[in-house]
Amino acid sequence: MDDLTGFQRDLLYVITGADQPSGQDIKDEVESYYSSDINHGRLYPNLDTLVNKGFVEKGELDRRTNYYAITDEGNTAIQERREWESQYVDL
Repeated sequence: MDDLTGFQRDLLYVITGADQPSGQDIKDEVESYYSSDINHGRLYPNLDTLVNKGFVEKGELDRRTNYYAITDEGNTAIQERREWESQYVDL
């Protein structure tokens, strides 16, 4: 997880908090957080990176729509990140 960008980590968190969201679902959620438009040229390459690193699984909902789901490796990476963060931030 330490080699992910902040944007990629945000995508990973959004995917973790949803039940097999589509790319559009992820885009909508991230846009609401960033308060700006996220173009497809930024979104999908970053999702592909998460898939290639094994943090996210990509599947087909139908011929036009893919879904994304967190993997066990992704869950482990998030847990390790949260433990690391808790050393510095106590909320």
